[in-house]
Amino acid sequence: MWTTKQPSAASVGRGLWAVLVCVACACAQTEEHKVLIRDVATVQGIRNNSLIGYGLVVGLRGSGDKQQTYFTIQTLASVLQRMGVEIPPSVVQTTVQVKNVAAVFVTASLPPFSRPGMGLDVTVSSAGDARSLEGGTLLLTPLYAADGQVYAAAQGPLVTGGYAVGTAANSKQVNHPTVGRIPGGALVEHDSSIDLSKLQHLSLLLHDASFTTVEAVAAAINHELAAPAATVIDSRRVDVRLPADGDLPALLARVEDLEVTVQRRAKVVVNERTGTVVMGKDVRLGAVSILHGSFSIEVTTTYSASQPNAESAGQTQVLPEEKIKASETAARNVALNEGASVEELVTRLQAIGATARDVVSILQAIKAAGALEAELEVI
Repeated sequence: MWTTKQPSAASVGRGLWAVLVCVACACAQTEEHKVLIRDVATVQGIRNNSLIGYGLVVGLRGSGDKQQTYFTIQTLASVLQRMGVEIPPSVVQTTVQVKNVAAVFVTASLPPFSRPGMGLDVTVSSAGDARSLEGGTLLLTPLYAADGQVYAAAQGPLVTGGYAVGTAANSKQVNHPTVGRIPGGALVEHDSSIDLSKLQHLSLLLHDASFTTVEAVAAAINHELAAPAATVIDSRRVDVRLPADGDLPALLARVEDLEVTVQRRAKVVVNERTGTVVMGKDVRLGAVSILHGSFSIEVTTTYSASQPNAESAGQTQVLPEEKIKASETAARNVALNEGASVEELVTRLQAIGATARDVVSILQAIKAAGALEAELEVI
């Protein structure tokens, strides 16, 4: 029952800090859902690989790295040397000033079964103090994987989606002009595809560990193949016996289109930075009473000038004057009955003027008290 005074609609609107999203797929464990195996599991070993490289962006309009970014000039000198242009080291560190060049890191994701000549999207990020990469062109940059081998090479003009104009005293910036993308800007140079014919075993890995879901996946595969081909290893892994004819792609095509019944865990996700609360529609609370109050201290400092008397030897001095003001609001109580939803809790917290930080702390305290029947995740 309510124990606080109902606020006006205007105050509720001002206190509305959270966006409540009721996700139907994240409800209580009693509700079942039908999904495809490809939506809840992946094949072990078939995944993306991260690539990274270091290079130069040229063609900038005076918005590149400044002289104190030494590695940019050193990289430029190394590139020119490979092109047959020799620059003495003493000249490189003292007199070379190039504002149209920026040192960057280039990242990309190498998908499975990538073949030479396949295009990849790359992200280019400034590594120095460049103000903007707008209008720049990335020079040929090799992209390395974790094993140190070159798997792709990137080059091309950047698309930034932002800009920065003006000087330090009078400037304007939109979005992040020091990060850009090159759609299809990298070409795969090294074959990293997996030969399915050489796989010794086939394993499916669930995105979320659940013994209930993994048993359902194994049962669906065995029913489809009319044989005990799938074996549960743990709460995330299912091993599948390979077919005798060796047609593994056909087997995977049949398996990933199978429909299984899953029971997802009740979960509440809160984002303190944006004030967003995402919850399952059937997440419930135990009987709980919340006492919430606030205490604030405000310190204000003002400065006044003390002038000496005429014809005296004194000097003008600036004296600070500090004023301290403390305020404390009365504690406000919110009482919830057994089985109340998190949506009801957050709505009532909004009504008493709770901030995003308050609701995160309150939800954590309710979870610690054992009254929140769901998993709480703070991002």
